[in-house]
This record gives sequence, C-alpha cells and structure tokens, in this order.
Amino acid sequence: MKTLKICNISKSYRGVPALCNLELTLSGGRVHALMGENGAGKSTLIKLLAGVIPADSIKLLKDGEPVSLTSAQDAHAAGFRFIHQELNIVPQISVAENILLGRRYPCWFGPAINWRSLERKAQEALAFLGADHIPVKKIAGSLPSGDRMLVKIAAAFVADKEEATADLFVFDEPTAALSSDESRKLFKVIERLKNRGAAILYVSHRLDEVLSICDDITVLRDGHLVSTGTVRQTSRNALIHAMTGRDVKDAYPPRTSPIGVAPVVTAKNVSNEHLHGLDFTLHKGEVLGVVGLAGSGQGELLRLLLGDGKPKSGTLAFQMSPAPGSPNNAWRKGIAYIPRERRGEALMLSLSIRSNIVLPHLARFGWLANKHAETRIAEDLCEKVRLKYDSIEQTTSQLSGGNQQKVIFARALFGNPSLLLLDEPTRGVDIGAKFDIYQLVRAQSAKGCAVVLASSDLSEILGMCDRILVLQNGRQTALLSRDNMTSADLLQYFYTQEAA
Repeated sequence: MKTLKICNISKSYRGVPALCNLELTLSGGRVHALMGENGAGKSTLIKLLAGVIPADSIKLLKDGEPVSLTSAQDAHAAGFRFIHQELNIVPQISVAENILLGRRYPCWFGPAINWRSLERKAQEALAFLGADHIPVKKIAGSLPSGDRMLVKIAAAFVADKEEATADLFVFDEPTAALSSDESRKLFKVIERLKNRGAAILYVSHRLDEVLSICDDITVLRDGHLVSTGTVRQTSRNALIHAMTGRDVKDAYPPRTSPIGVAPVVTAKNVSNEHLHGLDFTLHKGEVLGVVGLAGSGQGELLRLLLGDGKPKSGTLAFQMSPAPGSPNNAWRKGIAYIPRERRGEALMLSLSIRSNIVLPHLARFGWLANKHAETRIAEDLCEKVRLKYDSIEQTTSQLSGGNQQKVIFARALFGNPSLLLLDEPTRGVDIGAKFDIYQLVRAQSAKGCAVVLASSDLSEILGMCDRILVLQNGRQTALLSRDNMTSADLLQYFYTQEAA
C-alpha cells in the first residue's frame, strides 16, 4: 500500500461530536503517530477504522480505490490489523488458541483441529515478534502482564495464505504493559514492517517514544485536527501545547512541604514467598518509589502492604500497629490502592461512576444505602480529580482511559488515606491527565499521606519520589536518595547487586 486517505470522517455520540470532518493520510513505509489527550477522539478513529462502530460520514481511499467498512470483517479483508491497548485475552485457554482467536483453526477433517499446525502458526507469529520464549501450550492467564501483551500483539502477525496482505497496522498504546526490553523488540518489528512497505498508525502518550520511532505526527483535540506534520518539524513542547492547549513547563510539581517524622510503614527483614529482606521505614508525607526489572516484585510489595498475604518472617507495621491482615481491613484503616490494570482489577465498567467511587467505602454509609450522600461525596471527589463526565450515574465504560483512571483516584482519595499505594498510576494516560495525577499525589503528600509508587517510568520515579527502593528477583538490593540522580544512574542498580 502506498497511501490510505481518510476523508471527511465524523462521528457523534448522543449529539456530542467525537470526530469532526477529520482528514488524514497514512503512507506506506512510515510510522504515523496519532496523539491527543484522553477524549480527543483517538479511540473513536481506531474503532471506525476497525469497522466496529458506524461512522456518521467516512470516505477511505486505499491507493485511490474506495474501501467500504461496515464490519470488522471488512477491515480485516482490507488488510487492516489492530493491536489494542487493553489486555482482552481469554485467560482460560492456551497461548496458541489466543493468538489464532477469531480465525479459522486449521483442521484435519471436518471439525478435528490440527493442533500441531495451530501451534506452529502461533510459534511463527511469536518468533516474528521476538517473543519465542513464550510457550504456546501454556495457559494464557498464567503469564505475566508483559507476556500477555506480547501474545495479543502476536495475533496481528499470523500468516494465512488465504488472507489479504496486511498493509496497515494500528498500535494503540502497545508498550503500556511492556518492559523496556520488550518495547525494544516491538520497535524492531515495527521497523521490519516499515521496510516491507506497511503503513503504521501509532497511538501513544509517551512523547520520547513517539519522537524516537515515528516519522509523522497528527494531533487531535476535542475531535478536531490541530496539527499534522513530520517529526523533524516539531518539538516536545510544541506537541504538549498542541495536545493540551497550554504549556506544561514543569512536568512534575515540586514538593511544597517537608516530610514528617512519624513512621507510617515499618518493615524489618520482611520476607514471604515472593519478597525477601524488605527493610525500610516510610514516613508521613514521603513518596517512596519502587523499581526494578519487570517481575522483580513491585506489585507483590504493594499487595503485601494492602494486606493481601502476610509476612512469613520479619515484622511489618502500619502506624506502629500490626499491618492489616486483609484488603478490606486495609481500606478501613486508611490504606488506598490503585492497581496496574484499571479494567481488569479496579473498575466495574458496567456500573456508574458513583458506584465505582464508593465501592470499598459502603460501610461508612451505615446499614442502609444512602444514594444522596454517595452522590454528594462522589461529585465532590470528581471535582477534586478534575474528572470529565456527563453525569455521576454515567457508566464508567463510557469514559476515556484517563478519566477512568481518575475515577480510581477519586475512590482512593475518599476519606483522606494515610497510605496511598500506586502501581503504574499513569499507564496509558495522556500528558495533561498525568500532570493532574501528579498534582493529586503532591496534594496528598502535603497532607501527610505516605505514598508508595511503583512505576517503570524512571523519569516519573525521579520526578516524584523522595527515596527509591530497588528490587531484584523479589529481594531489596538498594534504598536510594533521588538527589542528583539520573535515569542512567538508577538503571545501573537494576543489574548490579547491592546491599540495601
């Protein structure tokens, strides 16, 4: 494919425009970034190109020939492939079955599945991605999140002779769940696709990533085209201004109050089946970063502090008392948790914004439901987190990814927690929403709330944290001050064994 011209594409929901007469040209052999804040219209455009929702108006020309998109099958037949952000694999079936899900399984005779052929196709797709370390017979739900994302991405590279050649690949936040090593493998795949002449539409909120691998950039805001051009014609600051309409001069708001002296969490030589040798004290108002290679125990540490599991040795205390023995007890004592997977672990998408916010706090309202009080508190919290929504009874599934994350923050801030546990809190969130989240963290810190922040974004760790705890294979190997430290300095501790 040489060019795909997207002309006069418009879509409204309940009379509210999501895309307004958008025009966009994608070229073969080039990576075209699509950027904008959550709610700018990026997801709507992807769904229209995928044929999963109807457009109010749309005209597609592939090398000058019109393309009709009335279904997902039409998009697939046109050679369009999509890698979506959310990890919507089927956890109960094998890796191979997930990779070929939605396709005709190879068969011997009639309904008899040729499992050897199916597994070979899956292995070839994983090898093309550089992820052939993943066993195709393994149950997909048992994989770590990074490997699950790689399985999902591999599904776009299954080779079938009877299918049209894939010549447009749409990547929606593909690296959100990947480690830096996994991301580099994906970038090599994208380079190979470029060299084959495929067009790449790449959606990401990671500016450094976009500026590094993309050739062209289009920015949307509120459903309108703001700017389009080559990477060489733009800059980081110009992109931020185009997306948000304002300058974000300081990506990380500074600390405005000193760290307290009272301990909130005290860990003395704590170990369990996943973690070993935890030894630190977290004080009021302090922000502690938790880092390491993927799977080093960051999530396990947060869940231990939430009361999901108990130490097998050592002592773990919360505010000078024994640590909570269950997540329910932790929420009651003022420990709030924001998990890594907002859709799979945090939100009930079919329920309202109000219901999602008050879910862990229902006991505070007494034995009888009090919808009026719930609504008042939820609306106050929505204002606090700068949530964009139509109604407090709106289902959470209707919100953009960044606003869904703000719903989880509103829930966490209910009752002013003493300890805030954050696992990749800005994953898949645009630059404007990130700044809002950082301001919320700073505001809670200023009130004396202690924060534990696990993140793979080293700039975020260095910009927000006071001290940094490094894990290797579940073992604490360093406890560092962030003063004058660079990302390169910090990364060295991921590989060098140090005494904590």
